[in-house]
Amino acid sequence: MIPKIGLISRTYRHINRYREIITVLVKHGFGDLVTNTNLEKYIDFGKKLLSGKRIPKIAYYSRWERIRMALEELGPTFIKFGQIMSNRPDLLPQELIIELEKLQDSVPPFAEKAARQLIEEELGKPISTTFKRFISTPIASASIAQVHKAILMNGEKVVIKVQRPRIEQIIEVDLEIMLHLATLMEKHIKGMDILNPVGIVKEFERSIRKEIDFKIEATHIERFGRNFQDDMNIYVPKVYRNYTTKKILTMEFIDGIKVSNIEAVLKSGNDPKIIASRGADLVLKQIFEHGFFHADPHPGNILVLNNNIICFLDFGMMGVLLPKHREYLGSIIIGIVNKDAKRITKTLVLFSTNSRIENIERLEYQVSELIEQYSYLPLKDINVGELLNKGIKLILVHKIEIPPDLYLLSKALITIESVGRNLDPDFDMVKHTEPFAKKLLKERLSPRKLAKDLYLSATEFTLLLRDFPSEIREIIKQIKLGQFKIEFEHKGLEPMLKKHDQISNRIAFAIVLASLIIGSSLIVLSGIPPKWNGIPIIGIVGFLGAGLMGFWLLVSILRHGKM
Repeated sequence: MIPKIGLISRTYRHINRYREIITVLVKHGFGDLVTNTNLEKYIDFGKKLLSGKRIPKIAYYSRWERIRMALEELGPTFIKFGQIMSNRPDLLPQELIIELEKLQDSVPPFAEKAARQLIEEELGKPISTTFKRFISTPIASASIAQVHKAILMNGEKVVIKVQRPRIEQIIEVDLEIMLHLATLMEKHIKGMDILNPVGIVKEFERSIRKEIDFKIEATHIERFGRNFQDDMNIYVPKVYRNYTTKKILTMEFIDGIKVSNIEAVLKSGNDPKIIASRGADLVLKQIFEHGFFHADPHPGNILVLNNNIICFLDFGMMGVLLPKHREYLGSIIIGIVNKDAKRITKTLVLFSTNSRIENIERLEYQVSELIEQYSYLPLKDINVGELLNKGIKLILVHKIEIPPDLYLLSKALITIESVGRNLDPDFDMVKHTEPFAKKLLKERLSPRKLAKDLYLSATEFTLLLRDFPSEIREIIKQIKLGQFKIEFEHKGLEPMLKKHDQISNRIAFAIVLASLIIGSSLIVLSGIPPKWNGIPIIGIVGFLGAGLMGFWLLVSILRHGKM
């Protein structure tokens, strides 16, 4: 959890980082955000920065490009935030998502000495006694970690993912500041509360905490390996638990070819068409059979080994699909193939986490229109990525809320289709998807599955019947004892209550002010010593205090634009 500390201490505790963030925002033309959030009210140098900082020529870049550039300059936490938000078309415009997908996560490597020191601290012994050889030059470097090759004492080749020094502390500071900024945005920018920026930051916090705990990534790899232990078309790297901690991850070194390097794939004797077909089947198996899928299968995370064997890398971000969601997804795909708009619409309603969806008839009509656009195309000519994007837009228009992992799923399918078409121009994603969906629906209607569902329902009903009399007895008992309470939650009254509190505070303030003036007048008339020029000092102090309070009250009223 992000530490809950006071507003003032939270602001001044990381004053230098605030200064950096404000400087970057102003530099890229977002000084209005600093002003609108009243950030300068909490940080006294805010106005000085806004007025004194020379703003570069930003007219050449769109607002979305400048957001991406600002995130890149703000460092690892903000880069990761942008990358994760690129999976949320329900919250951000498509133009911004396109820019966020360009965020680069490669940075210069940190010193070899720091990497060695961290490895020795985590393992509790010198590198020389752990590894036969440690390659000091990293083979990859990102914002959170860098990767070194090494050889174990038994001769096995490995790679070690090493966290950057103090990265956890850097992320903690940035998370606190991001939460503060989100709170100010909700408070001061009209309509921002609808987007729930505080909730978005908290969701991001959960995600990035998982990513910087390499034990979790190790668990992901092992789970992924168990899911495919009988599949000879995929190779999952081995994790070395004895050399893995929260801050370092040691796994088998894989010497393969990037799936995007088609020339090298052909030279190695592999077949791009087979690789495209296998890759799609492996991703679809993750989704429909395991419900645990690689959320970022871009070309840099897929290697090709001999005999067209595929190896996935980087298991920091994984998606999870519940069994019922897999069934819904299968139902939608069968609906698309059979051009059944009613079935798709009903399934979308089941998918939704909304309590109620308005105008279901219009939704069904627009789904029917969408299907009609693809109804006369051969299956191989249907672009699943394009279809998914249009489907997501339809979901957003009707304000249908779906679980966040479904957006990760959508992006994974779009990415793997792009990889497949790059390998094989005739690649047909729909052809690969249809059998998985049919198999899933067939299993749902199998006698074994129906018997299992019936057993679970009967068990729940039996428990309900068993507990029902005692629950009713408890309610009657509370009523007899006068302990039965009904709570009402009023929504939409907050602005009125806030205004009521403001009015009450001003009245109380005015009463205290009037009392102070009257009391000071009585003291002056009574002539109570000590005196200054014949006037009681206590009375003078009272009048000065009343004057300051009156001026403060007047300024407060004028600031809100009402007398």
